Amino acid sequence: MAKTKTITFQWEGVNKRGQKIDGEMLGENSAIVKAQLRKQGILPKKIRRKSEGLFGIGGGGGGGSKKIKNVDITIFLRQLATMAKSGVPLMQGLEIVADGLENPAMQKVVLSVKDDVSAGNDFASCLKKHPKQFDDLTCALIESGEQSGALEQMLDRVAVYKEKSEALKQKVSKALKYPMVTLIIAAVVTVILLVKVVPTFQGMFSSFGSELPAATQFVVMLSEWLQENYLVLFGSIIALFFGLKEAIKRSPKVAEEKDKLVLKLPIVGEIMKKSAVARFGRVLSTTFAAGVPLVDALESVAEASGNVVYRDAILKIQDEVSSGTQMNAAIRATGVFPNMVVQMVAIGEESGALDAMLEKVASYYEDEVDNLVDGLTSMIEPLVMAFLGVVVGGLLIAMYLPIFTMGDAM
Repeated sequence: MAKTKTITFQWEGVNKRGQKIDGEMLGENSAIVKAQLRKQGILPKKIRRKSEGLFGIGGGGGGGSKKIKNVDITIFLRQLATMAKSGVPLMQGLEIVADGLENPAMQKVVLSVKDDVSAGNDFASCLKKHPKQFDDLTCALIESGEQSGALEQMLDRVAVYKEKSEALKQKVSKALKYPMVTLIIAAVVTVILLVKVVPTFQGMFSSFGSELPAATQFVVMLSEWLQENYLVLFGSIIALFFGLKEAIKRSPKVAEEKDKLVLKLPIVGEIMKKSAVARFGRVLSTTFAAGVPLVDALESVAEASGNVVYRDAILKIQDEVSSGTQMNAAIRATGVFPNMVVQMVAIGEESGALDAMLEKVASYYEDEVDNLVDGLTSMIEPLVMAFLGVVVGGLLIAMYLPIFTMGDAM
């Protein structure tokens, strides 16, 4: 039997206090939506099908093709955790959250999970059917919460972990993207000057009949070469970019060398190191507090480290801990974690509050990443302005040198 398609409806109504409210709701038809609103104590006044946007995006739920992002998963888990803390049953919470999601593709996933749960399956196994959206760590934590009868607390813990991880990821992404974008803009401005502006001056210089200054000759030669070979240049850049991307994806050795190189870069390398340490503390504190055995938790941490160097280091820590070594000694032996992490872990092991100490480590290094990213942004802005000034100013001076020389000769 074919599943009935759900549609997004926009509604306006009056609540129990007589206040006018509006919103959106998924339903098979307007009558079902009206009945749902009345169950919630809302008197519906207007119900209409939500019109589709450009290329059909923004219309009926469930059939959209908008890509599901990590932030969509984070929002879903946070909203579901809030519902659970408020005492809302899981089934009803999934339905309410699905109604409020703006991404049609995410709505479809949540409704699919709701249908599986209503069929009698446990929540964690329903999430495992969507591995692209819910990773092994998330499913394992929720499964642990279900088995211990503390799903409400575990949902909140997973939501916090996802929120912190997403915030850290955004900070690191900002740190990496900002310099790249500014350099690309500078390169585009330089190319436009060489291809469009310099040829205008070149035509004028040909009528001078005298030898051009060396700087002007260099700029003219560069402009001529770029006009003749711009397709080869851009093609080579694109081929190099995608070639490196594929090589990193397909070759573990290339990926490892890339991760090692990134850690050696000034400022950016420091950001990547601190973000890896913050991720280590956050994931390990979350999994350990959830009752996951330390050795198993370290395996999850290694997969979520985000850097080959730190992944290998964490796997070495796992081997040492499984053979009976204290974790603080195993961490010190890797040589990639700051001394502060070693001391905090040692205190946590001695006091029996390892998860709390690891959470403090995560919070500290997340703040450190935030400060470094802000510092990088404020430092790059004047550097980019100076770079553009030197490039643009240098090209203009080179172009006006023959005019100044001719004026002196007169």
